Amino acid sequence: MPYRFTFDLSEVPRFFFTELARVSYEKGMHKSLLMTLQRIIKQFRIQEATGLNLSDAIVLIQDFIDLQAVNLIARKKFLQTKKRALLLPHCSRKHMDSRCKDAFDPNIPAYSCAHCSPDCLINKAEGLAKKKGYDVYVLPGGSCIPRLLRTAGYEGVIGVACGEEVKLSETLMNESHVAIQGIPLIKNGCANTAFNLETLVRTL
Repeated sequence: MPYRFTFDLSEVPRFFFTELARVSYEKGMHKSLLMTLQRIIKQFRIQEATGLNLSDAIVLIQDFIDLQAVNLIARKKFLQTKKRALLLPHCSRKHMDSRCKDAFDPNIPAYSCAHCSPDCLINKAEGLAKKKGYDVYVLPGGSCIPRLLRTAGYEGVIGVACGEEVKLSETLMNESHVAIQGIPLIKNGCANTAFNLETLVRTL
C-alpha cells in the first residue's frame, strides 16, 4: 500500500471518472493544473467523501489524471498487441483467509482464482478477461511483475493497483517494451480493496 493514506471513491458519482478522463486528454493545455485539481475536488466533494485533507486529495487526483494520460498515449500500441495479461491485486479478493480457496504458485509467484465466491471481484474480473483471451494473475505485490515479464513474453498488460503502484510499474513495462494500461483502485488498503468493473470491461 504505497500511499500513506487510505481512500474510498466507490461512492463518488460516475461522472467524476469521466471528468478525469477529459482533463487527462487536455493535460498540458491547462494554465494551472493545481486549480483544475482543486475544482474537481470541490465539485465532487472528494474531501467529504474520503476524509482526505486537501494535499492528500490533490496527490490522489493527480495520480488518477497521470494514469489516464498514460493510458491514452499507450492505447493504440496496446490494441495492436496479441499476447496479453491481466494483473490483479490479491487484496481485492472477497476473503483474505481460508474461505478463499485460491492456490498460490510460488514459481510465478501468483494466486489462481478458484471461483469459490460468485460475487468476488477477482472472480468476476478473471471471467471477463479470460473470455477475451487474457492470462490472469492475482499478485501479492508489484515485486512479482519483473519475473512474470521475463518468463512469459507478454506484449500487453493491464495492471490493477493503486495509482502510485501503477506509476512505479510503468517504468518497468516501458523498459520491457510492454504496452500497459492501468486501472486504479477506487478503494485502497490491505484488504477489501476495490476497482471499477466497467472500467475494466472498457479497457479489455
